[in-house]
Amino acid sequence: MKTKLKQMSRGVLSSALSLILLSNCAEVKNDDTPWVNIFDGKTLKGWTKIGGNADYEVKEGTIVGTSKIDTPNTFLRTDELYGDFILELDYKVDPKLNSGIQIRSNSFPDYKNGRVHGYQIEIDPSERAWSAGVYDEGSRGWLYTLDNNPEAQKAFNQNQWNHYRIEAIGDSIKTWINRVPAAFLVDDMTARGFIGLQVHSIGDNKDKEGTQVAWKNIKIVTNNVSKYAQKSPLDPFVVANNLTFEEKKNGWKILWDGKTTKGWRGAKIADFPKGGWEIKDGVLSVLASGGHESENGGDIVTKEKFSNFELKVDFKITEGANSGIKYYVDTELNKGKGSSIGLEFQILDDERHPDAKLGNHEGSRTVASLYDLIQADTTKVVKPIGDWNQAYIVSKDNHVEHWLNGKKVLEYERKSPEYRKLVAESKYKVWPNFGEGDQGRILLQDHGDHVSFRNVKIRPLNTNKNQ
Repeated sequence: MKTKLKQMSRGVLSSALSLILLSNCAEVKNDDTPWVNIFDGKTLKGWTKIGGNADYEVKEGTIVGTSKIDTPNTFLRTDELYGDFILELDYKVDPKLNSGIQIRSNSFPDYKNGRVHGYQIEIDPSERAWSAGVYDEGSRGWLYTLDNNPEAQKAFNQNQWNHYRIEAIGDSIKTWINRVPAAFLVDDMTARGFIGLQVHSIGDNKDKEGTQVAWKNIKIVTNNVSKYAQKSPLDPFVVANNLTFEEKKNGWKILWDGKTTKGWRGAKIADFPKGGWEIKDGVLSVLASGGHESENGGDIVTKEKFSNFELKVDFKITEGANSGIKYYVDTELNKGKGSSIGLEFQILDDERHPDAKLGNHEGSRTVASLYDLIQADTTKVVKPIGDWNQAYIVSKDNHVEHWLNGKKVLEYERKSPEYRKLVAESKYKVWPNFGEGDQGRILLQDHGDHVSFRNVKIRPLNTNKNQ
């Protein structure tokens, strides 16, 4: 009897194993995704180390990264660049080490001396548990945290292999950790770049020296990716015209909400212009009217005045366009023809608009220059017509900087003898104390050409030195 029972048990076990094997085979067979391995399991062919001096090696079919003290973040990047793709991989990380997967990332000599920047899918074994959240390395910081996704936070397996699925299609980035939906981000900052495996800097912490992170089964799809995309039940976070986690934490606020005219009025009228400006799909555009300065809808200004601040504005120009972002604007000056008076971050198509060759100081009317006063760095990076550029202006205790697409292009001191000499040699010499007000409005200029704006954000700064 016992022998028969044993035989029956073995038979049941054998049948169960057969069913499992058949099921697994069916799953493999049903997965018609045209995966391509970007790690051959044996060598680092197709990959290059950049950024720091952490070690990477291949061990038993895995890429192993080992931390080193006194070196910055290190990345093993693909030699190939990717736009739209679906990426899957497995990783295991030491609980003491932070890491991440770079996607659509880049390293340019003219951006922070080659610093790696771009989207990072976080690997976070800390108690915070933001693994598979989205961080903007070397740029904007956290874009999508897991604070409101406890299921994804719990999905991470400490000291074990974890699985990521990452979909980057158009302006959408979706992530899964161990099959659990983790992040859904909508952002179009970078459309193409490399994939990178990060070993995070540990500073001089010898307790973390030699900690490791490993990756394996790295595969990608780049053709007809929408066909193989998966739906996410998460609500997307749209970066445009919204504050990111980092911005909220650091005191930024929205100057334009992406939908209404709230907080803005005409520079020379009490209300927002009835024509000449358009709000559509989260974009604020001044419409073309023949290239004449402030003769259609007219300039628009913030109702609020600002003194010390950081200002960020995305702008997009059309061919031959001219416009500007002005600050410390006094709308009580120049109530006649032309634009309101203030310091100006120039917006211009340098190649096609004649203003690029004009100005009382050479090059001072080119894009990102302090209009008619100081020329922007000629090595500036300007994105093509139709792409978004980012203007960043910081003014603190009369020290002012202009940045374009993450690179500082000029700086000056308001009210200084050097500044006043420049004004005396410019078109602004007719305005007493030009640009020296302690506060003023922010202005977006109507120069008669089609120019678009979005992500208009400001961070008011304290006047004390510890800000």
